[in-house]
Amino acid sequence: MFFKNKDDDKAMCPLLKGACIKAKCMFWINIQGQHPQTAAQIDMPDCAVRWLPVLLIEGSKETRQAAAAVESLRNNNVATGAQIASALMHVAQNNTPQLGMSNENPVN
Repeated sequence: MFFKNKDDDKAMCPLLKGACIKAKCMFWINIQGQHPQTAAQIDMPDCAVRWLPVLLIEGSKETRQAAAAVESLRNNNVATGAQIASALMHVAQNNTPQLGMSNENPVN
């Protein structure tokens, strides 16, 4: 089950340095969901220490996905900002003489 001693088939707890006490332990939890590597459905009680590698892998995967989404949003915002700035410059250049703001008659 957890860490097995080479000499016998009992699950050994690295925290107690003895036999696993399963549901009597504070670290005994029930995990439900989808396994991040195999995509199999999980509904299994087990030791939290044993689940750490699986949960760390899942956390890393979610972090990478969030970083990719943020980068995509940033790229979209930069492109939109550039389009808005270009449109504003175009409007400003085309409407400056009509507004009486030409450089020929500066107002003092």
